[in-house]
This record gives sequence, C-alpha cells and structure tokens, in this order.
Amino acid sequence: MLDKASLIEFLAQPLKIIITTHHKPDGDAMGSSLGLYNYLIQTGHLVTVITPTDYPANLSWMPGNEQVIVFTDYIEKATNLIAEADVIFCLDFNALSRINKMGPLVAESKAKKIMIDHHLEPESFDDFRYWDTKACATAQLIYTFIVEVLEGKNQINKEVATCLYAGILTDSASFCLPNTTSAVHRITADLIDAGAVNYTIYDLIYDNTSENRLRFLGNCLYNKLEVLYDYNTAIITVTKEELAKFDINTGDTEGIVNYGLSIAGVNLAAFFVERPEIVKLSLRSKGTFPANEICKNYFSGGGHRNAAGGVSDASLSEAVNQFKLILPKYKNLLTQ
Repeated sequence: MLDKASLIEFLAQPLKIIITTHHKPDGDAMGSSLGLYNYLIQTGHLVTVITPTDYPANLSWMPGNEQVIVFTDYIEKATNLIAEADVIFCLDFNALSRINKMGPLVAESKAKKIMIDHHLEPESFDDFRYWDTKACATAQLIYTFIVEVLEGKNQINKEVATCLYAGILTDSASFCLPNTTSAVHRITADLIDAGAVNYTIYDLIYDNTSENRLRFLGNCLYNKLEVLYDYNTAIITVTKEELAKFDINTGDTEGIVNYGLSIAGVNLAAFFVERPEIVKLSLRSKGTFPANEICKNYFSGGGHRNAAGGVSDASLSEAVNQFKLILPKYKNLLTQ
C-alpha cells in the first residue's frame, strides 16, 4: 500500500491516469469522476475517464463530459488505455464486480490503483485507499482528497466545483440525508465560492426530464404504488413491458423510490424493476432502519443504511413476495 507521502511523490510526475466508476453511473459517480478529471488535467497528467456503461442524459452537461469514453462503445480503445495506465482511480465503488467487464482489466493492469469511496466492506484490490463510510458522497471525499491529501485547494476552479457540487447534491438526496453534516455544507459553500452555480446545477439535474419519464412516474404513483401500513412500508413495482411502453432510458427510474418514502408514516420504500434477466431492487429508509442489511442478506446487494440496492433471479412477483415475507422480522424497527 502507498502511504500519503509516497502517493504525493508519485503523482508529482506526469502520468497516464484512468478514472473509472461503477456501472450505470449516477450523479455522484459522474460528479466525482469529472471533478477529479478537471483537477488532474491542471497538473500535467494525461487523464481519461472511462465508464463501464452509459449513464443518464441529465448528467451529460458536466464539464469534461465530452471526453468521457463509454467502455461498451469503445472496448478496444478503453482496453488499451487501461493496460497502458500508470494510475487508475476507482471512484464510488469498492468491488471490481461493480465495473462489469472492466473488472478483470483493471485487476490485471500494472497501474497503481487508488480507491476513493464511501461504501461498506471494500475489497483489497487497491494500492491506496481514501475511504470513509460516514461521507455523504464520494464527491465529498474527492474534495477533501484534493484539499487535505494533495494540498490542491487553489486548483478547485469552476469546473471542478461544479462537478463536485453535483455529486454531493445527488447523493445527499438534495441535502436531506442524515449524513449531510455541517462539514458537508461548509464544503458546498466552498464549491459555490469557487464557481459552482447551485440553482443551475439543480435545474440541469432535476428539471431536465422527458415527457415520457414524467408520464412513467405518474403511472408508477397512480397504478403501481402499494402501501403496507402495518409495516410502514411502500412498494412500487415496474414490469419490463412498462419500461418498453414508456420508452424508459438509462436513469429514468432514478429517484422514483423516494416518492414512496415521502408518504407520512412510511419508514421504508422499495422499488422493484423487472429487467430482461434479473429483478433490481432499490431500498430507501428513514432513521436507523438498516436498508442495507435487507439487501445484503436477502438480495445479493448492499449499500448504505438508508439507501441500498440488490438483485433477484426470481420473477418480479416472487421477488416482491420474498420482500413482504421479510418485513415481519423488522416490524419493531419499522413501527417504532
């Protein structure tokens, strides 16, 4: 493992650097990646952001986005860049399975691997780890990594600040989650001072949807929402036929689970989506309810206490029934 001094010395020379993040990147993943990209290009490095898959259109406005390589679109080029890299930054994930077919390529690369992340139970594939499960977003950690480890606060310009603000905004659920501490607000204040225009960033992310997506949301809330008041739990289910009917694209299902949690008295919200080969589950919870425990123990997943995800090989109805059978085990926590 590299220590801080060795890392700083290593990064002092011009290097070929790859930045990557988890598949189907969200706002924090792209904000972290492009925030770090915009910092590193100021310091003489040759930097490339490679995402394992595509990502939502409402994130494509971030500074540096035009330079991003999507692995599934440019496999040969991305493979060569990974093989030739001196450093690979692994952001917002801590298991190589989270980058799909890029995982073995990163593992085999002779590059130094630097993990910056806030998820539980990291794998040991990295040479340097900047990791804190209490952070509200990886973008928060990128800020402190730049400021406290690399001593590069003066290089946090408008482009860096804009991307990092977007990452913190999205992963904190617009500053609503319990880990949005006073320190987080001080960081976002610094980012605003550095040029991030907070209201514009919010508009580009949240007020930039398609008509199809809005109609899909209406269908989810009117036709597919089930509230289990005995367990203070809300469930929304979506079939693959509904995804096709509304022409749903990458990112269009993002955040819908939160609507269930907005119901008075509901402490746990679940969102089930039927995909071609698996059923995907997103959980959101309030207070101390361990959403990540349910995902880890029953749905081959994990995440944070109040925001977690998992998958099931069963049918959509079977996965939902399995979830409902689990709820009695947590009734005391859900109804307290």
